[in-house]
Amino acid sequence: TAWTPMLPALLCLGEMQGEGNKPALSALPSPVVASGGNVTLQRGSRQGYDRLIRTKEGEPKPSWTLDTQRYPNRKTRALFPVGPVTPSLHGGRYRCYSGHNLSSLWSAPRDPLDILVAGQLRGTPSLSGNPGPSVATGQNVTLLSWSPMDTFLLSKEGAAHPLLRLRSQPRAGLFLAEFSMIPVASAHGGTYRCHGSLSSDPYLLSHPSDPLEFMVSGQGTLTLS
Repeated sequence: TAWTPMLPALLCLGEMQGEGNKPALSALPSPVVASGGNVTLQRGSRQGYDRLIRTKEGEPKPSWTLDTQRYPNRKTRALFPVGPVTPSLHGGRYRCYSGHNLSSLWSAPRDPLDILVAGQLRGTPSLSGNPGPSVATGQNVTLLSWSPMDTFLLSKEGAAHPLLRLRSQPRAGLFLAEFSMIPVASAHGGTYRCHGSLSSDPYLLSHPSDPLEFMVSGQGTLTLS
């Protein structure tokens, strides 16, 4: 049952130290969602927490849920359904804090999760591969994207988080982003798309580019820069 509490005056955040204590926050099926769509924020922890606070940057009050699923290995999970998504209400940066029923201390947050609302800006980026969409393991490849917007977000189908966000300088009235894969590995293969956004409003995205099917032959290790 989700409800919005008054925060206690002596709420101690970040007192439970250690990377293993920090609750992970992810988005299902993806942190990129169209307006009117639905997304679920998932929090998981190995510490067996009983309580959870989920905050959104810029909001004065958090959402607090006690509905966690507990597993025999002490792992716990909580799900926050979000939607139908609207840009003004749901696009933004989220964090998660967890605690135990018998303690006033709360975990430190892990890296924040950005929920990005697609289809809100005019213009659609292009996406292509150089030297091409099909390469052998070990080659150096750059994914190129042109856009009228100054910020690019490259995502790979099936990935829980966007891969890379780059800002660019204008060239002949357009912006160019170059995503380098050095060297290419088999794990780079897949379907990629690129969204554009504005640095002044980073949680609103354009429609995605046409998908780029990137094929890699051979074996290798993953390095994306």
